Amino acid sequence: MENPKINAAIQLLPLSNNIDKYKIIDEAIALIISSGLNYVVCPFETVVEGSFEEVMQLIKNIKNTALQGQNEELIINLKLHCHSSKNLFIDDKIGNYKS
Repeated sequence: MENPKINAAIQLLPLSNNIDKYKIIDEAIALIISSGLNYVVCPFETVVEGSFEEVMQLIKNIKNTALQGQNEELIINLKLHCHSSKNLFIDDKIGNYKS
């Protein structure tokens, strides 16, 4: 299978002082929403599904946006779940637990 869907957990940690860190995180979530990728916002990270290329482009966009303005430093923690021959879906992992 060419370009199977992967899952990525993205955690953004703005480090600069005297900035509204939640505003930067909200901007990152807005980018995720506008990407068109399937996603789930969680308390500590947001999980997205898409091709590797789509997810990496999204992460690049998040990094570039988060480093604008007064925020000069950040950490992006990533967890990737990839498979060589099948699509991976968020609902396969948490579908049974949705209320």
